Amino acid sequence: MEYEKLRDYLNQGALLIVQITPFRSDESLDLEGLKINTEFLVEKRHLGPMVLVPTGSTGEFYALNDEERRKVISTVVDIAGGKIPVIAGTMRAGAKWTIEISRYAEDIGADGVMVVLPYYHIPGEEGLIRYYKEIATSINIGLLIYNNPDVSKIYINPRLMKRIVSEIPNIIGVKENTPHIATFYEQVKAVGSKIPIIQGRGEWWYISTVLLGAKGYISGYANFMPEVSFEILKAGNSKDFSKLTEFLEKISILEEFITEMNVKYGPTTSILPPPYIQGYMVYAIIKAAMDIIGLRGGRVRLPLLDLKDEDKKRLKGILENMGLESVL
Repeated sequence: MEYEKLRDYLNQGALLIVQITPFRSDESLDLEGLKINTEFLVEKRHLGPMVLVPTGSTGEFYALNDEERRKVISTVVDIAGGKIPVIAGTMRAGAKWTIEISRYAEDIGADGVMVVLPYYHIPGEEGLIRYYKEIATSINIGLLIYNNPDVSKIYINPRLMKRIVSEIPNIIGVKENTPHIATFYEQVKAVGSKIPIIQGRGEWWYISTVLLGAKGYISGYANFMPEVSFEILKAGNSKDFSKLTEFLEKISILEEFITEMNVKYGPTTSILPPPYIQGYMVYAIIKAAMDIIGLRGGRVRLPLLDLKDEDKKRLKGILENMGLESVL
């Protein structure tokens, strides 16, 4: 899909599903499981505008070697088969390697790439702009900026985002992960008329910011409950706030469980101040939920931790309470 068309597609309010990468018990890559999971999602494309996003944070991209990453991206592109867009996570801390994997994604048929802020060494503004320019001009497909201060220690503020968007034509949107709602609104006011600002923190945050101009959202939960995620998207696109309130209540039991697991398996060792500090048990929970309903979640790779059996049993009860049934 040409990047202008992909930008328009995102601008209507789409669900971007950040796919997990399934690993077997020995931590080896489960490509057959990935195929099963991807086929499951492709079959749900009738539910609404969908984009598949492999090898992002939820896909534990940092824990994949180069060969594994290419296999994951190519598998998803092949299964999607042009039926739905694929935006591959191609981020690395340095521009050179990011360009290399981004070109690979383009060559095999991905519709766009998602690139998080450069992490580890903190660049100045000029270095940051040149980083995205180098990547964008090296490909002919769309670039989705992943503006996530939690994992990068930096942030593209609205003033700088306005400059970046004006200088780089093939940016198709911003996956915005600020935990500050007022700042999210400032991003919408700064560049939202040109490119979609996509809520990057999931269902709860989308419900909380759709009134402020969020154009669709990123979902990890959609790996195992796409119907619920799409109903939330549909309610958001139609500004049905009564329905959104209902779904806020529906997912609250899951959100509370995730918060509890972050405390149980914590505490976090982050030196970042609140509200950036958070645990990452959500990925183990998503994978466990997929296993429970009959998909292929598998384990997480260290340094992340898997759920213990006692907590998987509790999660099974939560999913049943939410009306989520086996897909088998």
